[in-house]
Amino acid sequence: MPTSRRAFLGASAALLATGCSGTRDVLGLSRSVRIAVSWSGQELRAFHSVLDGLGDLDYPVEVVPLGDDISTAFGPRSARRPDLVMLPQPGLVPQHKKDLESMPDDLADRGRARLWDELLVIGGTTYGLPFKTANKSAVWYRPSVLEKAGLRPPTQWSEWLEVNRTLSQAGVRPLALAAGDGWVLTDFLENVLLGSSPSAYQALASADHPRPSEQPQFSAALRLLGTMWSAPGALAGGVERSLVQQFPDAIVEVFGHRRAAMVLASDFAEPVVRSFAADPGDIGMFTFPPISPGATAPVVVGGDVMVLPKPATDDARDLVRRLAAPAAVDPWIAAGGFLADGRTTGYSPELTRLARQLIAPGNSLQFDLSDRLGPLGAMNGLWHVLTDFLVRIGNRGSDVVPEAVDVALAELKKVES
Repeated sequence: MPTSRRAFLGASAALLATGCSGTRDVLGLSRSVRIAVSWSGQELRAFHSVLDGLGDLDYPVEVVPLGDDISTAFGPRSARRPDLVMLPQPGLVPQHKKDLESMPDDLADRGRARLWDELLVIGGTTYGLPFKTANKSAVWYRPSVLEKAGLRPPTQWSEWLEVNRTLSQAGVRPLALAAGDGWVLTDFLENVLLGSSPSAYQALASADHPRPSEQPQFSAALRLLGTMWSAPGALAGGVERSLVQQFPDAIVEVFGHRRAAMVLASDFAEPVVRSFAADPGDIGMFTFPPISPGATAPVVVGGDVMVLPKPATDDARDLVRRLAAPAAVDPWIAAGGFLADGRTTGYSPELTRLARQLIAPGNSLQFDLSDRLGPLGAMNGLWHVLTDFLVRIGNRGSDVVPEAVDVALAELKKVES
């Protein structure tokens, strides 16, 4: 997942440190283990609570919040280069294989778990371990709004469109859309594509030179998405507000200002939802519904993985082992907005549902496609294309969608390698 979403809980200090044995470091007898992260605000504080829970260490630990510049962690080797990176885009692991050490043998199987092995295991060697998992198919909403309109959470895509239409006719804006964060737009499209054509999704995710503009299933997913975004009155504040609205703003729009009914927002949105909810009892969540009857509901997965830039120190490997211990993340789970791979206990009811969805057999699970597309899925690629797509169709009705899809495919073709 693109790292801009990490800023949704506020700016962080430039450099924070935790750990012990600082004297040894000053004397040159021990070097700090530097961890590069993309988190800020509440997420960064929660990570520090995890480090504090590890107890006394034989080395100092420095946390370096890099935000959107997390990729610089793989730059030229220097004395200040991180020893451990919490990489928020697992799809980048294969691209940086030459820069990474393998994971300790006793932990390697953790990177070979369901789904993760597609990205973290290369040539039989494990280069990363899951630390934090994200379910990107969650929709948070206010139950009171649906109940007042005599509606229930949708269980099919067509039902969702009808729910939106009914709310709009009642003067309620159905959706808050954080189009100011391009990854929110790609999350929406990824869910529609995975729900409508899992095979096309997987083909694009695994292609050496993906060309979504040439995939009819991709254009079909754009048309489906266009039917929702183009509906008059669907977006709170219209296209204008959506374009400048970032992830936390969209959540506040629903639960704080109460100017919209629902928002597509991953599990890590939970602390924001609860912090800004004007009515703590009016919080609900449903998962992205199947696109057609009998189809499987899409589950788009993201996460943060631990990787060790070369050359790795023994202290860095020790810290990876400690952070990989199942109980290490308990403080963050208690704070909310955290899913641990394979774990289904200790969460709120909403996150428990999302955690169970990630391990349920038969679910259509795939990693975040935009992360796996590299530059094509990023700011100057799919983000930009979907932003322009929204501008062309927002609030203008479904008649404009076919032409807008053709324009979007032509724009995408220009950036495909």
